[in-house]
Amino acid sequence: MKLIVGLGNPGEKYARTRHNLGFMVLDHMAELFGASFCDQSKFKAATAEIHSGGEKVILVKPLTFMNLSGDAVMALANFYKLETGDIWVIADDLDLPLGKVRVRNGGESGGHNGLKDIMAKLGTGDFWRIRVGIRGEEVRELNHQNNITTQDYVLARFADNESKMLYSTLESVAVLLKESIERNHLVAHTYQANGFDEHIGT
Repeated sequence: MKLIVGLGNPGEKYARTRHNLGFMVLDHMAELFGASFCDQSKFKAATAEIHSGGEKVILVKPLTFMNLSGDAVMALANFYKLETGDIWVIADDLDLPLGKVRVRNGGESGGHNGLKDIMAKLGTGDFWRIRVGIRGEEVRELNHQNNITTQDYVLARFADNESKMLYSTLESVAVLLKESIERNHLVAHTYQANGFDEHIGT
């Protein structure tokens, strides 16, 4: 069994913002599998159950705000008695450009509050991270010129001219996760949205 956690903030105010890319990936996955999310108050999360390659997978969108994401992850991990290696966390990454995805097991939080809280609540950083780039060069440069903070930037929505790459990224990550579930493991690698296929299965 796998727990795939997408990080984001709940509520319409934050929908489709850069910091909610984890939620967006899971929405795309749920659509791919014909699943739907329902709120689970005891887990402080919205969850959807899918099956692929004989594997049961729980998709998780924490309903706490980002800096308390670990509450939902810890509750679900304890309930299902999961090893940390069976927890895959999708997080946005400002250090990566939109379209680039870095898959790693373990490591530091990189300043991401959601990852930081999960590490604190689980007492370990030994879980898989799928870090999805959110940096748009033109938009970020403009924001810096206007002295917009990093927090304001990550809470902003994607620009219209990024929509094609955004969709390609969501589609590519969803397929990557589906095929990784079927193989029963992730591959540590840095992927580009338009070049995922050559790496799947390696």
